[in-house]
Amino acid sequence: MKKTQCWLLVIFVTMLAGCADHMTFEQAQSAEQVGFFHGLWHGLIIIFSWLASLIFDDVAIYAIYNNGGWYDFGFVLGVGGFGFGSGLFNSSE
Repeated sequence: MKKTQCWLLVIFVTMLAGCADHMTFEQAQSAEQVGFFHGLWHGLIIIFSWLASLIFDDVAIYAIYNNGGWYDFGFVLGVGGFGFGSGLFNSSE
């Protein structure tokens, strides 16, 4: 059952990764700055963004039009920087 849940999670996150936005530097200068929740989302989809950035030159893993600390905090939480996500793949039941 755990394997099925893991695969469902991967499929779900992959589908949501299509919601990532794209902006040029010129557009980012006039855009509204993004905050905590965008940072959280970008942290959650970092693996897909990173893989896409290896293939496409116009894909980045970090929003350049962020508001600073709150975006960074959400990004770190999304990536799992505090260790909350490490229990997902723990097999010591």
